[in-house]
Amino acid sequence: MPDGLLGGLILLGVCLIAHESWRWAGLALGRNLSVDSAVFRWVQLVATALVAALVMRLVVFPAGLLAEVVLWIRLAAVAMGLGVYFTTGQSLAAGVATGAVGLWALATLTAV
Repeated sequence: MPDGLLGGLILLGVCLIAHESWRWAGLALGRNLSVDSAVFRWVQLVATALVAALVMRLVVFPAGLLAEVVLWIRLAAVAMGLGVYFTTGQSLAAGVATGAVGLWALATLTAV
């Protein structure tokens, strides 16, 4: 494969073809799928469960710099984020921001 700009453009093209073909196939197959159907609800639940599992994996088995933060701080940040999420009418942005700021604040305060 060529180096430089040409190699990058070839790689970008291959990636776009591989990725976009699946997006268009999903669009074609899901066009008649009702958002209130049992299949759509099942897909929503599976996606939510996967995200929850990934978050808990990061909390319980962290990698990188997050591994240097003790478990109770990670759990406290998750609890803060969930608390704000549910008290603000399920605002995802508020919950994520609170969890991130809480993690940073607790880690900073305990490191001093």
